[in-house]
Amino acid sequence: MIELIPLILFLAICLLLMLGFPVAFTLAGTALVFAAFGIIGGVFDPNLLKAMPDRIFGTMNNETLIAIPLFVLMGILLEKSRLAEELLENMSKAFGRFPGGLSISVILVGMLLAASTGIVGATVVAMGLMSLPTMLKRGFDPRFATGTICATGTLGQIIPPSIALVLLGDIISNAYQQAQLRTGVFNTETVSVGDLFIGAIIPGLLLVLGYLVYVIVTALINPDKAPPATDLGELSRIELAKSLAPPIGLIFLVLGSIITGVATPTEAAGVGALGALLLSLAKGRMNLARLQDSLLKTVETTTMIFMILIGASLFSLVFRGFGGEELIHSMFLNMPGGVVTAVIIVMLVIFLLGFILDFIEITFVVVPIIGPVLLMMGLDPIWLAIMIAINLQTSFLTPPFGFALFYLRGVCGEEIKTKDIYQGVIPFIAIQLAVLLALAIWPSLVTWLPSIINN
Repeated sequence: MIELIPLILFLAICLLLMLGFPVAFTLAGTALVFAAFGIIGGVFDPNLLKAMPDRIFGTMNNETLIAIPLFVLMGILLEKSRLAEELLENMSKAFGRFPGGLSISVILVGMLLAASTGIVGATVVAMGLMSLPTMLKRGFDPRFATGTICATGTLGQIIPPSIALVLLGDIISNAYQQAQLRTGVFNTETVSVGDLFIGAIIPGLLLVLGYLVYVIVTALINPDKAPPATDLGELSRIELAKSLAPPIGLIFLVLGSIITGVATPTEAAGVGALGALLLSLAKGRMNLARLQDSLLKTVETTTMIFMILIGASLFSLVFRGFGGEELIHSMFLNMPGGVVTAVIIVMLVIFLLGFILDFIEITFVVVPIIGPVLLMMGLDPIWLAIMIAINLQTSFLTPPFGFALFYLRGVCGEEIKTKDIYQGVIPFIAIQLAVLLALAIWPSLVTWLPSIINN
């Protein structure tokens, strides 16, 4: 029974989170309760809790995590400046006359917005408010329109610079170093957030390409689902270039500086935040009130993330104190099929947890537990991180509990039925599963570009 305490702790936390209790305090509070009973029962070493201040101090000194508030600020500033709204309007004028043209515009703009905000909820809500009324007004099938918007919104999970990849990069880096030390490698290699950004480029583009092929083929076969628009007005190439240049230029500046090694992800995030502020001021769409609101939302989001990180750190400390990591390791080693079976089970568990937990919680709670074990079995850390990110992206899109579906449902009018949203995302789920399978069969789709650039 004592050996099962780590699993009971994990299940208790999942249950409490499903009941709606605050994530950070649930993680920390439940861990402390289990630790207290463990100390009373003589099965938990109280000295382990003395490591918690060092963990918090280590988090405070982690330069990689400074990128989080900077990327969050960058996305909020771009949202407040309405650059995405202007871009969607102009892209719609450029593509709207073609069958499925508005869908193409939504995917392309959503891709840029995802790269700017890096947060699934923000992208889904923004695209829902901006594009759904227009698509319905132009006669788009509600299922086709909502499916396109939901799927596009989840691109914020994988397209760099993604907040999810920043968090995953830090956790995977720690897990990789632990795995090497436990296998006797003391001159450890490192994995950076920049490596994950580079590794996510090809998978992200494959997803976008898959979405575009689907909407174009669907519009050609069944034009009634995505009819062309004839009343969007004219658009010159200069006007299109003016709306495209700012967000694309900012994204290339951020990613380009990371890929070329000119700047670290944290430094690039600072450049991105400053660039977003300058763009907003240049467009005349930033005043003191909007800037204060943007800063306040950035502080709120950052505080939430770091509170969860501290709570998850306490949870992982108690989990390991009860021998949880050894339990997981022995379970994986004794599985028939070895590493392949272990990866399949972990991906399935993460997929199911994506219904009830946000990516932040899964990253901080689950990945530190399973990461070192899987990496000790010889998996590439960059490949594992990207597989987890796309897996979560698919989970957030899958009925009936996908977070992206709830986000869009919250901004839809009553004319949109929930079943329409559920049915609309099914083809996009198939596309994401196809990409996930392709990455499993050909890991070089993830690892090739980082190996080329790093060499």
